[in-house]
Amino acid sequence: MTNAAPVARDRTRARLPLHWLGVAPFLLFVLLFLVLPTMNIVIGAFRNPAGEFTLQNIQNLFTPSIMAAYWISIRISLASALLGCLIGFAVAAAITLGGLPRWIRSPMLTFSGVASNFAGVPLAFAFIATLGPIGLVTVFLRTQLGIDLRSLGFNLLSFWGLTLTYLFFQIPLMILIITPALDGLKREWREAASILGATGFQYWRMVALPILFPSLLGTFALLFANSFGAVATAIALTGSSLSIVPILLFAQIRGDVLGDPHLGYALAFGMIVVTGIANTIYIWLRARSERWQK
Repeated sequence: MTNAAPVARDRTRARLPLHWLGVAPFLLFVLLFLVLPTMNIVIGAFRNPAGEFTLQNIQNLFTPSIMAAYWISIRISLASALLGCLIGFAVAAAITLGGLPRWIRSPMLTFSGVASNFAGVPLAFAFIATLGPIGLVTVFLRTQLGIDLRSLGFNLLSFWGLTLTYLFFQIPLMILIITPALDGLKREWREAASILGATGFQYWRMVALPILFPSLLGTFALLFANSFGAVATAIALTGSSLSIVPILLFAQIRGDVLGDPHLGYALAFGMIVVTGIANTIYIWLRARSERWQK
């Protein structure tokens, strides 16, 4: 009897590492492709080409051209996040609480799962082929309806062109995230509001939206970070015609004569700070929303 407990503890310790085998590939992936590269960027941002510690790279971020690039990136991220939240919320509410047929919900969520990860060169090519100078929709509107998008001021390689492109994955991401929150609205709350004489507008203004507000604000922060960190789509679509931070970062680290890799590290470090703040806000608000809905 006295030896049974130590033997059991030894067996528990022997089996404990096996429980971590399932997550070991994930932890290894995070270490190799997230933790170590991030540490390398942070360290490189505070070093000069000789490997010495310096704050000059950080100071260079406050030059007018770089600050303008950050401001454009922030504006595009805010615009795409706001429009993505508004449109995505309307679609999610329609398939969750609206009167649409139930069979629409599953295909919509499936498409949203695919579209939210569709980015980079394929997305840029799709929009160029659709809304570019000789894109399918552009040519159709000009030849069949007499509407010239270029004469109306629309340019795909511009602020609103890139924002529109980002909406292709921002709206589906909003749908995927906000749909569970809408499902969490209990029917009893709506019935209680109706019994007390509240209209539909009053129910949404005084009950539903206050409950959903942390989820909405948190999702907005996530969409902002998702847009701000998008690199491949912006480079493939606009090249160097639009000076945003990802394109400026690419120009610094691609090895040109005028490139400064350590300034590139500082640019990346600034992006990490911005997206890190946005993701932290999202995680905090999501946890608060889940606590409220419980």
